[in-house]
Amino acid sequence: MKLPNSIQNLIAVFEQLPGIGPKTAARLTFYLWQTPNHFVERFAQSLLDLKQKTKQCSICFNLDETDPCSICADSQRDQTLICVVERPLDIIAFERMGDYRGVYHVLGGVINPLEHIGPDELRIQELLDRITKFDNSSHQARVREVILATNPTMEGEATASYIAKKIKELEARIQNPKPIKITRLGQGLPTGADLDYADIWTLKQAWENRRQL
Repeated sequence: MKLPNSIQNLIAVFEQLPGIGPKTAARLTFYLWQTPNHFVERFAQSLLDLKQKTKQCSICFNLDETDPCSICADSQRDQTLICVVERPLDIIAFERMGDYRGVYHVLGGVINPLEHIGPDELRIQELLDRITKFDNSSHQARVREVILATNPTMEGEATASYIAKKIKELEARIQNPKPIKITRLGQGLPTGADLDYADIWTLKQAWENRRQL
């Protein structure tokens, strides 16, 4: 039996999504065919809004409908405390925790030589640029602590170590009078875990037990 082109095309699109195989793609396609038109229209409009209305923050590279994002623009957030994460999705996990009042920096991934991703493909230089901004009144770096919250994977650990090294080299070069505290999430997250899958309690334990590098 040859499927109509409209069905085949949508199945092919679904198959390109991560974690979606041919059977799941077919089930999703036939499910959408059975749903009312208003649901499909809302689904399609949501996809268009995602691409047309979502912006990338020019400061932290989080996703929002404004630039700067709502977190960077919030005067109540501690701008001297930066939490470095791999993806915007990780920010949701920390915001769900509710205890963090600093800002973020999204790297866009981790160093992974097997996938040809080096430091230059990530937003590490942009992080260093943020750190080198000085407070004119105190003549010291505005950033007091950088929390390296990459996932506890081999690539995440390597990326965190590389960034910590670069920050220390930067501080030596700019002769910052007050050293920046560099910390890493502590025990609580199992090795290989993704932050967005961690429950709030586990994440809080990792947060409270973060160690200095």
